[in-house]
Amino acid sequence: MGLLYDLSKKYKTLSIVGMSKNAGKTTALNFLLEEAMDEGIRLGVTSTGRDGETQDLVTGTEKPRVYLDVDTLVAVPAFLYDLSDAGLEVVMRTNYSTAIGTLLICRVKEAGYVQVAGPVINAEQKKLCQDMLNIGCDLVMIDGAIDRKTIASPDTSDAIILATGAVISRKMDKMVEETAHVVRLYSTDELEDGLYRTAIEENNFDDKIMLINEKGEVTKLDLVTGLGAARHIDEAIKEDTRIVYIPGAFTNSVIVDIGTKKLRQVKFVLKDPTKIFINPMDWGKLRKRGFRLSVLKKIKIALITVNPWSPSGYVFDNRLLLEEMQKAIPDIPVIDVRM
Repeated sequence: MGLLYDLSKKYKTLSIVGMSKNAGKTTALNFLLEEAMDEGIRLGVTSTGRDGETQDLVTGTEKPRVYLDVDTLVAVPAFLYDLSDAGLEVVMRTNYSTAIGTLLICRVKEAGYVQVAGPVINAEQKKLCQDMLNIGCDLVMIDGAIDRKTIASPDTSDAIILATGAVISRKMDKMVEETAHVVRLYSTDELEDGLYRTAIEENNFDDKIMLINEKGEVTKLDLVTGLGAARHIDEAIKEDTRIVYIPGAFTNSVIVDIGTKKLRQVKFVLKDPTKIFINPMDWGKLRKRGFRLSVLKKIKIALITVNPWSPSGYVFDNRLLLEEMQKAIPDIPVIDVRM
């Protein structure tokens, strides 16, 4: 049995996340679709936006198309139904939101190319996946076609497949470092159950920055965002403060003006690692200062795919790239789907 068979035994929903455009996400999706045909796995396929068109609607560059086999379930807006090369049978008409109309769940009756689309709201995407599983598919693949960070959210799927590639940097070692950094961030430890976690979960109804003392008492800061709020957070940290919960994006501007003593005294907590926007060098500096971080829910990475080709015209040695990635990230399977 192949790789997808093993994944289908561990997970019911998988999101394919590209670290950037042209990282090989759609190529990875097509590889897994071919494996599903070979293994007899019934897939459901949806997207966080629109995918499968022949040309990128943003950049104008040529894109790989999405080919679906017979019996695959697929999410298609009614607007795109007649544009499919494949023969489609409507199984369910949903009320989920898309930018281009009513969303249909269809079964492929004749294999062919399909333009896939789906809800952009995480909660609706999750319901759509459950609909597909209830209809009878073995595994649902979510193509992250819009926001590469948002679709990685652990609220969306059981795990992700991370697509990375030469497009990240002209230097192979930097591309590997950037990918390994994202993997480390996504594996950030979850905040343990107990006084502090309970305090966050019971009081996080208005997306405010919260400070929690050693007794579990909560103080909220009246700030719309944590961006640029480091001075205010520093002033709010008292001797008995133990936790600082940041509900939104976590950048250097959230933390840069916090004194080292206070930085070591508290632990920062985020909803999930997709909120972190700090580069590897600055992240290393924070760690040396004694910075600590937990998340309410981390992200499971099931697989990493690498693309040695860049649309700018340069190409990495595919075997060397695979070897370097496997050295940097030994605990997660890494494959080059073109090999």
